[in-house]
Amino acid sequence: MQVRIVYFDGCPNHEPAVVLVREVAQELNVPMQLSAVRVESPEDAVRERMLGSPTIQVDGADIEPAARDRDDYAMSCRIYHGKLGLPPREMIAAALLGRDLVPQKTEDASDPSNGCCS
Repeated sequence: MQVRIVYFDGCPNHEPAVVLVREVAQELNVPMQLSAVRVESPEDAVRERMLGSPTIQVDGADIEPAARDRDDYAMSCRIYHGKLGLPPREMIAAALLGRDLVPQKTEDASDPSNGCCS
């Protein structure tokens, strides 16, 4: 299984995403090859299908099922279902297990303490 974390330099959630994906994979005993892909331009973001940083892809598919048809690739922060900056563990687990999961919103996205780049 190939897992990619697509990010831009300075993203405060890049390293936490790497740690989180490794933890979930280890908990599930799922073997994977993890790579971090740094984008440096809007063109890179399009080529790597980055829907904001960090974008996590498993075997080429975004871990967020609802985002798979999106094409608004950008050099911006990624927001996952109200958990700004990082996806829920359950979403990562579902993607690693080959299941689709759309979690319920668990935090208020309007809460400024949830900001990814603040």
